[in-house]
Amino acid sequence: MKKILLYISISFIYAINFNDDIAPIIYNNCTECHRPNEIGSFLPFQSYTDVYNNRGLIAYAISYDDRHGEPLMPPWPPDREYSTLLNERYLTDEEIQLVLDWITEDAPEGDGPEYPMPPFPEGSTLGQPDLQFEMEESYFISGNYEDDYRCFVFSLDNAQELEISAIEFRPGNREAVHHAIITYIPNGEADNLDNQDPSYGYECYGGFGLPVATDLIGGYAPGLTSIQYPADIGRTIPANSDIIVQVHYAPLPNDAEDLSSINIFFKDIPIEREVNQEILSYWQFALLPDQETTITRELYVPNDVSLVNILPHCHLLGKSWEIFATTSQNEIIPIIKINNWDFDWQSFYYPEYLLKIPGGSTITATCVYDNTDTNPNNPNDPPQIVFPGDGTNDEMFFVPFRYIPYEDGDENIYLGDTGDINGD
Repeated sequence: MKKILLYISISFIYAINFNDDIAPIIYNNCTECHRPNEIGSFLPFQSYTDVYNNRGLIAYAISYDDRHGEPLMPPWPPDREYSTLLNERYLTDEEIQLVLDWITEDAPEGDGPEYPMPPFPEGSTLGQPDLQFEMEESYFISGNYEDDYRCFVFSLDNAQELEISAIEFRPGNREAVHHAIITYIPNGEADNLDNQDPSYGYECYGGFGLPVATDLIGGYAPGLTSIQYPADIGRTIPANSDIIVQVHYAPLPNDAEDLSSINIFFKDIPIEREVNQEILSYWQFALLPDQETTITRELYVPNDVSLVNILPHCHLLGKSWEIFATTSQNEIIPIIKINNWDFDWQSFYYPEYLLKIPGGSTITATCVYDNTDTNPNNPNDPPQIVFPGDGTNDEMFFVPFRYIPYEDGDENIYLGDTGDINGD
């Protein structure tokens, strides 16, 4: 608090301006999303004029409030005091106060040179993909306010195995696309389903509709950010495979169209450590009206593993999540805690460094659901009994974990851009 007060006093001596003080904060923390073709494209922050014209909204979004406990923007649902995760989005107290002081002082642009905006990649958050697939035609979404699950098939035409470092789904219509999941199957395995449906793609509510086993290799949800796996870690796609993406189009009041795409990035070095996936889910519950319900499930970890990422997932009644591991020595390893669940902001979350979960540990996941009329997101008025399901108005308890078998030194492998703790 003393630092903030000192900073405030200094700010009134020095004339705060956009070019010198505010542009670096906005461009480095907000513009990545608030620009064309990204999730915040409806409110771009790419110039002084953009920011000045929306300064009132910015002041509201970055201020602390009693309801959320944290500023609304930048959106980062996990509790930063519980665990440290990769690419945490937040403004420091000093940055928040600086922006608020600037707005109070009539938001001057400044006389100095314009601060350069970082060179954001177009059509991807990761750069130039090695392969890109776009839907063959726009898919029509009926404005009947019902869920629409649609599967689209893309042939890789790969005579050899593909080693990938990342796969990125790019929604064409961010209002319509709620989430997407991606898998691979043997070439032609879904042709019959695809050919039987007269519209582009095929209906696939609740799954991919296939008898073959599917392994999720990617996905999308609002707020999800993709990273490329470091070092010799990655995923492989067998030769002669097709990719299927299941897109969940959320209920809409008006007709719409979507033309989404997928970006695939190859590994520069051979993959020696394949990423595996385990899903902790529960489908046998009922959420009674006018009350909160707490559900806890556990997953036993028989061997040492290194956690790569995790995705807590529920729907509109979700209130909070807490996930941690308890070792055989009763030591607690905090993984993630979300105090105020937001259906519109969810992601695969990565520890900064590979997180060792010793063999013999138990992972505990707890979700609290709020099925009362005080929940502003409750789809039912008055509240009704809610069961598990894939529809937006149903509920889910679904937690995918991605991991690799543990090796000595994994704790030093950084999951960000530099590859490891030494930046090699």
